[in-house]
Amino acid sequence: MTKRLYYTDGYRTAFRATVVDRSDDGLRVYLDETAFYPTSGGQPNDRGSLGGVAVIDVVDEDDRVAHVLAAPLPTSASTVEGSIDWMRRRDHMQQHTGQHLLSAVFEDLYGFKTVSVHFGPDSSTLDLETESVTREQLVAVEARANEIVGEARPVMVTFEDAATAAGLRKPSDRGGELRIVSIDGVDRSACGGTHVRTTAEIGAVLVRSSEKIRKATRVEFLCGQRAIQRVRRDFEALASIAGSLSASLDDAPAVVAAQAERLKESDNARKRLEKDLAGFRARARYDAATPDANGVRTIVIRDVSSMDELRTLAQASFALPRVIVAGALENPPSVLVAASEDSGLDAGKWLKERLAAAGGRGGGSPRMAQGSVPDRAAVDSIVETLINRG
Repeated sequence: MTKRLYYTDGYRTAFRATVVDRSDDGLRVYLDETAFYPTSGGQPNDRGSLGGVAVIDVVDEDDRVAHVLAAPLPTSASTVEGSIDWMRRRDHMQQHTGQHLLSAVFEDLYGFKTVSVHFGPDSSTLDLETESVTREQLVAVEARANEIVGEARPVMVTFEDAATAAGLRKPSDRGGELRIVSIDGVDRSACGGTHVRTTAEIGAVLVRSSEKIRKATRVEFLCGQRAIQRVRRDFEALASIAGSLSASLDDAPAVVAAQAERLKESDNARKRLEKDLAGFRARARYDAATPDANGVRTIVIRDVSSMDELRTLAQASFALPRVIVAGALENPPSVLVAASEDSGLDAGKWLKERLAAAGGRGGGSPRMAQGSVPDRAAVDSIVETLINRG
C-alpha cells in the first residue's frame, strides 16, 4: 500500500521514499510513500521527477500508486528523491478548489447541483443539473465566488467516519473513513484531491461560458493564473478588433454590430441584384434559342464557374414558358438539367439515365437535377444529347 503524502500536505513538493516494486522494463515504479497525485476525480496527475528521471504519468491502482517514468531508474536504486512540478500542482489546486467554490455557490444561489466535473489543460468545466443557466445567473455566481475569494476563508482537510460525516454537499456512497475538504461556511465535500489553504489562494475566478449538454448545462471556468492569462488574451483580441475599426474598446461592440447590420443589408441587396441579373441573362439566352417542334427552347450554359451560379440561372429561367436548361461545368466535370413544368421533360429521370450510361452519378427532381461525370467528353455528350433530343 502506498502512503499518500498529498492527502495531508498538498504543498509538499519534495520527499524521499523507498522503491518497493517496479515493472520488468523499469518504467513503472512503486514507492512506500509518495507526494505525486495520480489522475483521479477529474483532476490530472502531477509531474516532476524521481531520482532525476522525469515522471510522465501517475496512475492510481487502488492500494498502490504507479509512477510512469520517461526512462528506467538504475536497478541499484533502492531509495529515490522525488520532486513535484510545483507550478502544475499549484494550478491544479487553484482549479479544484475553485470548482468546489463554484459548485457550492451555484447550489446556494439557485439550487443547481453539480453532476460532474472535468479539469482540462486550458480550462475546466462543471455540469449542472439544470437545462439552462442565464447570463445574469453566471455573472451573479462569478461575483459571489470572487467575494468569497477576497474573504480568504480557510480551506481545511479532515478525516471523518462516513457514518457520522454530516453536511456534505454531495452524499458519499463510500464507507469507512472519508477525506473531507471544507471551505469555511461555504462547502463540505468528500474529496481526495489537492487544495489550497484559503480561498484567497484560488485567485481570480472567471466563469467564461455555458452550453446545454443533453439535460444538463456545462459551465466553463478558469481560476488563478489561468483566469488572468485568459482575460489578457481576450483583452488583446478585443484591442486588435477595436484597432482595426479605429474605435475604442468600449465602442467596439456597437461598431461591430452596426457593421454587421450594414453587411447584412449589403448582402441582401447583392442577392437581389444577382437574381435580377440572372433573370436578364436567362431572358437573353431564351430569346436567342430556337424553339423545337413543340415550342420548347433549350438554353445552354457553359460560361459559369460554379454549380451555384448554374442553379441561380436555371431558377431564373423558370419564369419563362416551355424552357429547358442544359448547364455544364468543366472543373469538376458536372452537368445540370432543369425543365419548366410545361416543357414535357422530367429532368431528374432524364439525367439519371444519362449519368448511369456515362459512368457518373447524381440525380434530382423533375424540375432540376445535377450530377458529376468522369470527364469533359461525357459532359459534352450529355449536353449535346439534350439539345438534339428527339
